[in-house]
Amino acid sequence: MTGRHALAVAVAAVAVGLSQAASQAAKQAPLFTTEQVAQGKMLYATNCSACHGETLQGGAARALAGPAFAARWKSGWGDSKLTVDDLDFIIRTTMPKGSPGKMRPEEYTAVLTYILQQNGYAAGGSSPLQAGSARMKQARLQFGVPLEIADAPPPLRVAGDPAAVPKRGGPTQEELTQAASSTRNWLYHNHDYSGTRYVALDQINAENASQLRPVCVFQVGDEGNFQTGPIVYQGTMYITTNRSTLALNATNCRPKWRYAWVPRAADVWPSNRGVALKDGYLVRGTSDGYLLALNADTGALVWAVKAADADQGETFTMAPLIFEDLVLIGPAGSENGISGWVGAFRLRDGSPVWKFQTVPGATLAGSPSWGNPQKIRIGGGSVWTPFSLDAEKGQLFVAVTNPAPDLPENLRPGDNRYTNSVVVLDVHTGKLLWYRQMVPNDSHDWDLTQVSPLFAGTIHGKETPVLTTVGKDGILRTVSRENHDVLFSTPVTTLKNVDVPVSTKASEACPGALGGVEWNGPALNPGLNMLYVNAVDWCMTFTSAEKVRNIPGRMYMGGTVEFASHSQGWLTAIDASTGAVQWKYQSKRPMISAVTTTKGNVLFTGELDGDFLTLDAHTGKVLYRFNTGGGIGGGIVTYDEAGKQYVAVMSGHPSNFWSSEIAGAPTVFLFALP
Repeated sequence: MTGRHALAVAVAAVAVGLSQAASQAAKQAPLFTTEQVAQGKMLYATNCSACHGETLQGGAARALAGPAFAARWKSGWGDSKLTVDDLDFIIRTTMPKGSPGKMRPEEYTAVLTYILQQNGYAAGGSSPLQAGSARMKQARLQFGVPLEIADAPPPLRVAGDPAAVPKRGGPTQEELTQAASSTRNWLYHNHDYSGTRYVALDQINAENASQLRPVCVFQVGDEGNFQTGPIVYQGTMYITTNRSTLALNATNCRPKWRYAWVPRAADVWPSNRGVALKDGYLVRGTSDGYLLALNADTGALVWAVKAADADQGETFTMAPLIFEDLVLIGPAGSENGISGWVGAFRLRDGSPVWKFQTVPGATLAGSPSWGNPQKIRIGGGSVWTPFSLDAEKGQLFVAVTNPAPDLPENLRPGDNRYTNSVVVLDVHTGKLLWYRQMVPNDSHDWDLTQVSPLFAGTIHGKETPVLTTVGKDGILRTVSRENHDVLFSTPVTTLKNVDVPVSTKASEACPGALGGVEWNGPALNPGLNMLYVNAVDWCMTFTSAEKVRNIPGRMYMGGTVEFASHSQGWLTAIDASTGAVQWKYQSKRPMISAVTTTKGNVLFTGELDGDFLTLDAHTGKVLYRFNTGGGIGGGIVTYDEAGKQYVAVMSGHPSNFWSSEIAGAPTVFLFALP
C-alpha cells in the first residue's frame, strides 16, 4: 500500500468512526437547548472564529470540529474517560487567547454547546446546560472514537525501506566536531556544538550590506507554525514543518525531495524546529512523539520509533543533536503536566540507550525538593530548545524548563529540582555531572531556554570557560564551567514584580509567561567580544487557582494568565566579559527569531512584522531591511557556496501567540549581494 493510499484509508476510517460516534451522541438525551446553541454560535463568531475558523474548521489555531479535533478529544485518552465537563474546563481556563475569563460563565457554556452541536450532539433539551452540573460531569465525550481502530495502540516502530539505509553521506563526526570553523556548512541547529551562531564570513559586511537582494523564494506549501532552523550541508538545505521534511538546493531554492509524516498518535503541539544530520542520516522528532530517520539524499524513511508518550502530553518540538552514534533529544510538554526527561537513542535504528529524568522526586508523595501537601499531580521539566555539547569532555548541556502545575508554587513547595536549571550530563551515559538552578520554585512559567554559546572568555581579567544561559525570566547569565558560579547577570527585557509569588489574587509581572527569550538563543561575535540576543517584552497578569485539576495530556497551568495589551521586543548587545549593555534595538513586536553574526561584523535577524534585518554588529545601526510578508520566528543562517555568501531566512506564522495582522505562510528566502 502506498503512503498516499494508506493516508486515504486512515482518513476514511476516522470519518466513518466519527460518523458512527456522532450517531451515538445524537441518540443521547439532548444536553442543551436550541437557544443555547444559537447564543454560542454568535459568541463564537465574535470571540473565537478569527483563530479557529468561521465554521470551526481551523485556521491560525486548531480545528474545533471534524476528525482531527474528535481524535484529540477521544474518550480513553491516557487512563481517563473524558467528559463534557473536562472539555468545558479547558475552554473556560484557556480561551480566548490571552484573556481567559473574558466571557461570563454562561457564555462559555453556550460556546461549548455550539462546539458539541457541530460535532454531532443534538440540541433540543428542555433546559440549558449548566457549568459544573451533574449532567455535564457525567456526560462522556462520545464523538471522535473511530470504532474500527479505537483499541489499536500507536505502533512502537514504523518500518522503513531497507534500501533507504545510507551507504554513504556525511557529515562525519570530525566535520561535526569542527563545525565552528566551517563557512560552507551549517551543521547543527545553532551552527556548531558550542552554539556560537557565528560564521567567519565577511563577503557581506557593514560597508556593502545595504546592497543585499533576494536571490530566490520558496513557498513551502504547508499550513501551520513555521519555526524551523535550517541545516545546510554541501549545497543542500534541510528544513521542517510540523509534518514535512524537505531538502532544497541551497543556492536557488529548488526542492530536491519532500517527506510527509502521517501521525500515528495524538498530534500534541504542532511545531517543529528542525533536524540533525550525520553519516547520511537525517533525524527529527514529531508532534505525536515519534523519532524518525530519513535518508538525507532521497528522503526515504529508514526507521521511526515511538519515543515519547503523546497520550500523556509528551511531544517533540526541538531539533535533536547527534554525537557519535547517539541521537540526543527530549520532549516538550511541561504545561501538559508531563514528567520530563532527556534521552539518547542509537542513530542506526532508534533503539534507546539511556534516559535522564529531569524531575526526580516529583511524585504524589513528594520529597524535600518537591513538597506536595495536596497530593496533586506534579511534574514538568520538559526540554524544547537546543542542547550544547563540549565534545572533547563529553559534556551535554541541557536547558530544563518549568515545573507543573505552572503557577501555584505553594502547591509544590521546595526548589523543584531540576526545573529551570542548566543540567550537565555525561553524553555517553546520561549520568548527572552538575547542575545550576536559575529560577527555583518558579510560579511564572519562566522556563530556562538556552545553554549557549559555550566559549572561553576573559571574565574579571581571567581566561575562563563559560556557559551563556537565558530564559523566559529575561536575564542573560554567564556561568563558569569550572566552579559553576554565575559570573554576571544582565536583564534583556522589562522586569517587574519578579520576586512576588503568583497567588489567588491577580498580580501583574514582567516578563509574562511568554516573555524573555524563547526558542532562539544568543550569538557570539568573538572579534567584537559581544553577545547578542532577541527578547520578548510582554507583561501578564497571573492568577493561581486554589485547587488544581489535571486532565491527562491537557493544559495544566493551575491558574490563568492574561496578556497585557501592549508588547514589544528588544535585540540587546552585551559585552561578553563584563555583561555591560553596549546597545539595544527596539522592535514594535516581540523578537523571537534567530540571531546570527559574522566576521564581517554584521548581524542577521528578523521581526514579527515580517522584516528581515541586517545590522552593524558594533553599533546596532540597521544596514538593510526587507519585508518578507510573514512573521519571522525561525532560523536565519549564513553560508558560502561556490564563493558566494548566502543568508537564508525562514518567514511565516511562527505560532498563534506570535501572529496578528501579519502571519504569512511558511516561506524560505535567500539573500546575497548582487
